[in-house]
Amino acid sequence: MDTLVLPAPAKVNLFLHVTGRRADGYHRIETVFQLLDQGDEVAITVTREPGVRRAGTVPGVTEEADLTLRAARALAAHAGVAAGAAIALRKRLPLGGGLGGGSSDAATVLVGLNRLWGLDLGTDVLAALGLALGADVPVFVHGHSAFARGVGEELHPVLLAPTWYLVVTPAVAVSTETVFGSDSLTRDTAPLKMGGFPWDLGSQAGLDRLWARTRNDCEPVVRAARPEVAAALDWLSGHGPARMTGTGASVFARFRDRLAAERALAQAPPGVTAFVARGVDRSPLLDAVAAGRD
Repeated sequence: MDTLVLPAPAKVNLFLHVTGRRADGYHRIETVFQLLDQGDEVAITVTREPGVRRAGTVPGVTEEADLTLRAARALAAHAGVAAGAAIALRKRLPLGGGLGGGSSDAATVLVGLNRLWGLDLGTDVLAALGLALGADVPVFVHGHSAFARGVGEELHPVLLAPTWYLVVTPAVAVSTETVFGSDSLTRDTAPLKMGGFPWDLGSQAGLDRLWARTRNDCEPVVRAARPEVAAALDWLSGHGPARMTGTGASVFARFRDRLAAERALAQAPPGVTAFVARGVDRSPLLDAVAAGRD
């Protein structure tokens, strides 16, 4: 039986603007997805028996809610696959932290099974299947840090300055549905004028300019509802430019070198989980799949 063990990298949103709401209720956003070199791990094994099953358990994730299983089944149905697969998920990222863990896990399954089942489907096809599972899945399928519009599926790859991140997650749960349903959420942020895109984000000065003119529109809503998130942001802001990712609860700060990020990590307050990661423009998933092919 063929097996691939693949990374499912995390992401942070360098900013998150809500620019409107569509007739179907989905929100239009603008963001920059920065991929990280840390995340979950997915082991995928092709089986002789048809069907998709989970190998082992995932604390806090039921089989009905497991995006890896839903992704595999969607791919099998689309391609008419007769073979099966067993999927083992090693969760390292906090659940519901705004780090894209579930979406990245699903994307890794789509990309990995496309290879293992010998389907040779194009990236755009896999991304379209992923979009039906979640708005963040396409960026992980494409495997590049990107500027995004729409509901997050209109992607423009970007090259970002080398940056290290300290990611901190307080021990609280934040509901994305509740945040986007809040009456206090700003929904009319003016779209960015991208003329000459891509911007010069390959320098720290360029990233600083981006940071200065952007924000996370969801952050005030979560700050007001979850004092633990507000406290984590306030603490992080004492060490570097800090912001919430997605709808939280995870927050992050930017550093220009690993040592500075690790010094801050050593001072993390009690009651949080935290890790240091490097920002990457190209997903480690792409390299792992290429290595498996070779």
